[in-house]
Amino acid sequence: MRIIDSGIIAEAVENLIGRAQYDTPADLDMSLRNALEKERSPLGKQVISQILENRGIAAGERLAICQDTGICVVFMDVGQDVHISGTYLEDAIQEAVRRAYAGLRKSVVRDPLFDRTNTRDNTPAVIHSRIVPGAGIKLLVICKGFGSENMSRIKLLPPSAGVKGVKDFIVETARLAGANACPPMILGVCVGGTFEQAAMEAKRMTAVGLDYENPDEHYRDLEEACLAEINRLGIGPAGFGGSTTALSIRICARPTHIASLPVAVNVCCHASRHAETEI
Repeated sequence: MRIIDSGIIAEAVENLIGRAQYDTPADLDMSLRNALEKERSPLGKQVISQILENRGIAAGERLAICQDTGICVVFMDVGQDVHISGTYLEDAIQEAVRRAYAGLRKSVVRDPLFDRTNTRDNTPAVIHSRIVPGAGIKLLVICKGFGSENMSRIKLLPPSAGVKGVKDFIVETARLAGANACPPMILGVCVGGTFEQAAMEAKRMTAVGLDYENPDEHYRDLEEACLAEINRLGIGPAGFGGSTTALSIRICARPTHIASLPVAVNVCCHASRHAETEI
């Protein structure tokens, strides 16, 4: 049994939020630079150049990459041999979010419908946890802006829809997102599972490294086919036209019921603010 104080977890979450808001993951930086070389539109090239310049300023001056600093989503994989001591863990994480967002825009409202009053500290964060083997804790923090989140979709297709139905839904989601998702976008996709599982797994997939190679050749081929078709839509960087509408599509599959074919697409903007660590 390993004992981990909740304060250590909270400190890690606070640090991850800072990394997500200010620093560009190396794989994303490389993907943007590759897109700059391949982009055929002069205006599209200009937009990607400005995105890269903005990222350099954010990292150098410790300024937020985007004015929409998002809602904080924390994924925790907790080893079953871990005992968490100290302050109640959720309270500790929420306090970490308050501290991390002290100098960032606060975007969370108290009630979605009847009392849209800003909570003024960007809490509550959304926390997902699952038990895994081992004696450690893996943390993934995603700071999700809602220009792209609002464009995300889920649909429970009939099994007869097949590969074509799944592909058409993914491409249609990108087309409908258009400039609203601040392209070039990253798409996390889950095929299968249940309604809520598909949505959660799709969000996780937006944080998978852009250098990741899908181990299943069928889904790898589907990723490549969807990406090619989306980049032929002509939406381009910032919606100004061009050949770089999406940087990446990452698809996972989960077992599902015989009567359904769920597909969830979580749309992520080019900022892709996320960071992870292990304790």
